[in-house]
Amino acid sequence: MADDTTEEIDEREQYRREFAEEISLIWEMTGTSRMDGRVLGYLMIMDKPYISSADLAEALNASTGAVSMATRRLIDTNYIRRHSVPGDRSHYFKAEEDPWGGFLANERRYFDRHIRSIDSALRWLNPGETDAEIRLRNGRDYLEWIQEYHHKMLADWQEHKRARDEGADKG
Repeated sequence: MADDTTEEIDEREQYRREFAEEISLIWEMTGTSRMDGRVLGYLMIMDKPYISSADLAEALNASTGAVSMATRRLIDTNYIRRHSVPGDRSHYFKAEEDPWGGFLANERRYFDRHIRSIDSALRWLNPGETDAEIRLRNGRDYLEWIQEYHHKMLADWQEHKRARDEGADKG
């Protein structure tokens, strides 16, 4: 019986690692770091409430430096968060409950910064540089439009989750 339990744990751990690899390949397709995808994938499917960076590096067969860089980027984009354990100096991490909704909410920083950069460039243009002005204005207006749409999408997503969860409670 002990062998069955060990085998099941090993099988489950192997699947977690395969899932992390699959997520990493998807992230790579979008131009994002594969390591970020591996870390997020593993944190999403693991069976513990949180995991240390050392254990994460071991599970993913990765360097602690690579894990550290990935966790910093994932924290910055609200996919994961640090978890502290009183009296323990190790770094622990867990996936956000809704990492994609958190990312959607966090994109405002990206949009605001990009819009400020474009506005600065528009002020820098000389009169008569109409082609550049059109491109920059279209870029700024698109980003403002998409930013506003993100607010609506986030509200719609929250409503979708609420309705889903209400339906699960009834079923």
